[in-house]
Amino acid sequence: MKYAFYLGCTIPARAVNYEVSTRKIAAKLGLELVDLPDFDCCGFPVKSVDSFTTLVMAAKNIAVAEEKGLDICTLCNGCVVTLVEANHELKHKEELKNKVNKELAKLGKEFKGTIEVKHLARVLYEDVGVEKIKKTVKYALDDFKLAAHYGCHYFKPSIVYGRFDDPEFPTSLDKLIEAMGAPQFNYETKTDCCGGGILGITEDVALKMAQVKLDDLKKEKADAMISICPFCSVMYDSNQKSVEKKFETEYNLPVLYYTQVLGLALGVPPNELEFKRNRIRPKEMLRKFNEKYGE
Repeated sequence: MKYAFYLGCTIPARAVNYEVSTRKIAAKLGLELVDLPDFDCCGFPVKSVDSFTTLVMAAKNIAVAEEKGLDICTLCNGCVVTLVEANHELKHKEELKNKVNKELAKLGKEFKGTIEVKHLARVLYEDVGVEKIKKTVKYALDDFKLAAHYGCHYFKPSIVYGRFDDPEFPTSLDKLIEAMGAPQFNYETKTDCCGGGILGITEDVALKMAQVKLDDLKKEKADAMISICPFCSVMYDSNQKSVEKKFETEYNLPVLYYTQVLGLALGVPPNELEFKRNRIRPKEMLRKFNEKYGE
């Protein structure tokens, strides 16, 4: 399985642990992730200001992957929704596609609509498969309560994603977590938004939104939140101390990327999974893991 690996802007700057752990688990699972130097920003940051420019930016990245004949695999919910929406819209609107291609021609590019775009979690769920992950697991994470956090744009708007998961009652990430041996863990605020979309506009409201889920997981005694989105991790990991200070509470809840915990389960040494880059480090979880498996 071979994909054009689209990192976007946030991950190289703020989520190197996500990238590094992804490359580690890809090697274990037979995923070939190809870096394409011509990839640029997906366009997500300017979508609310100039939707056409966003379409051109997204289409340019899709065209780069089309030239290599590779589907795109990305790690970011913001990037995936931007690229998937553009891909869907341009495949279904010929006049708009022609208008976008007129702009792309200035760069020597053309959108043809010949590839698909998927989030890594969807690649793992659909293309690698839950059963293969189960068979590849070396160390079962059956001692830990791991709370799935999907993020809003992983499966919404559902029409452009082909409804591969239920947008109201999703299960794909939960199944990926359970494939590592972790017990099923449901909680009330599972599909709540992290608040990251309005952090730069109304910080108080954004932090309050993050607080609601953190309170829920504290009550449920979760060992860690499992994220698949760098923006969500900014809210729950990077800003956790800000939430604690504002609402005079304490969580100390590790927020880990799925690829980091999958790496543990697949036998990647913990020191190669960049836990040191997590703001809330999973010291107790790693202590228990090391006691059980001696890694």
